[in-house]
Amino acid sequence: MEQTGRIIKSISGFYDVLDDETEELVRTRARGNFRKRKIKPLVGDKVKFDSTGDLGYILEILPRENSLVRPPIANIDQAIVVTSSAEPNFSSNLLDKILVNIEHNDIEPLIYLTKADLLSDEQYATLKVTLNGYHEVGYQVFLDRDSYNEQQVADLEKTFADKVTVFTGQSGAGKSTLLNHIDKELGLATAAISQTLNRGKHTTRQVSLFDISDGLVADTPGFSSIDLMDITPEELPTLFPEFLRYSGQCQFRGCRHVNEPNCKVKEELAEGNIMQSRYDNYLYFLNEINSYKKRY
Repeated sequence: MEQTGRIIKSISGFYDVLDDETEELVRTRARGNFRKRKIKPLVGDKVKFDSTGDLGYILEILPRENSLVRPPIANIDQAIVVTSSAEPNFSSNLLDKILVNIEHNDIEPLIYLTKADLLSDEQYATLKVTLNGYHEVGYQVFLDRDSYNEQQVADLEKTFADKVTVFTGQSGAGKSTLLNHIDKELGLATAAISQTLNRGKHTTRQVSLFDISDGLVADTPGFSSIDLMDITPEELPTLFPEFLRYSGQCQFRGCRHVNEPNCKVKEELAEGNIMQSRYDNYLYFLNEINSYKKRY
């Protein structure tokens, strides 16, 4: 009998599928023709499967909304960008690079500030102004001085309902600590993986999805590398929501917002309605993409 569900775990060629109808876990294997067609099921995939025997079989992978290579996961709805205030210091360039990558993959980003307690009152006030700028762009931002206070963590958990969520952010930003405050099992899984990797063993990283607050949360902090290789110079301006807001009023269709006359984005930048740091990072990324295209 054909059923539908979502893969929530993969282990050595077996896939645990959460049945849409019964909400029970069914262990399955992929049909041999997937391998011949070089198709690999991913955690997060929505699938059709048959569970009439002792072991179920995946019959079909339904169309993916998106997928990532690191971690290998499909159909992600949102990414929590864990952003450190200090140790490592806040970097708008890195934050914008992560946001651009997430937007490129059609995933909704949320920004979660950590280690704000390490800042002086003056430093925190300055950073708060910057992050409020991201809020005005349209991003949901969690920036309380006490990063892991119960109310803020609870507010973050409310965003999980009916979504698949991954975590991302630079190393040392506090992702594992945040995961621990959300769910001990998630934190423990992450710590165990870090420990294994630090021992120098070659470990195949398997992603699992945990059921938390009526949503599914990946047990591994998101992307392990950030680059702009897959983004074209034409696409880049569309990955800045505030540019999209004004680009329809630029004189030229497909305006890059650099040297073109009557560019509405540059007018709004001059008026202070677009953050200078965001625009500077945009130019930096555009140059990086163009340099990469010339080389390859």
